[in-house]
Amino acid sequence: MRFNRAGLFICIVVFFLSFTQYIFAQDFSKFPVMGVVTMIDLGAKKCIPCKMMAPILAKLEKAYEGKADIVFIDVWENRQQAPRFKIRAIPTQIFFNEQGEEIYRHLGFLDEKSIVKQLTKMGVATPDLKNKG
Repeated sequence: MRFNRAGLFICIVVFFLSFTQYIFAQDFSKFPVMGVVTMIDLGAKKCIPCKMMAPILAKLEKAYEGKADIVFIDVWENRQQAPRFKIRAIPTQIFFNEQGEEIYRHLGFLDEKSIVKQLTKMGVATPDLKNKG
């Protein structure tokens, strides 16, 4: 059987996409991060409240770098994560202590102030948020 260039290119792209999807799915096994307070936001890039939270999470991820991990997992793209974290609705934020134990869970949109308050309650120093994001 003889492939033309377009057919070969399509085969390579399909192989690459299936391989990278497997790799990215495996990356989530390290969360929550042991030894670090971790907030995981489980949502979807196309859900409206999740879109509203995206800039907040990006800002907090930078602000808390080295202090706490802020992680977003798209459960529509990574479906195996929803049952793993027992997700009933999106977005859902789960806060884990340094031992990886769930401390707090919130369903729905969660504003920046509430996230900072929960992380502070868990012993994470409040960062300077004025110059982040």
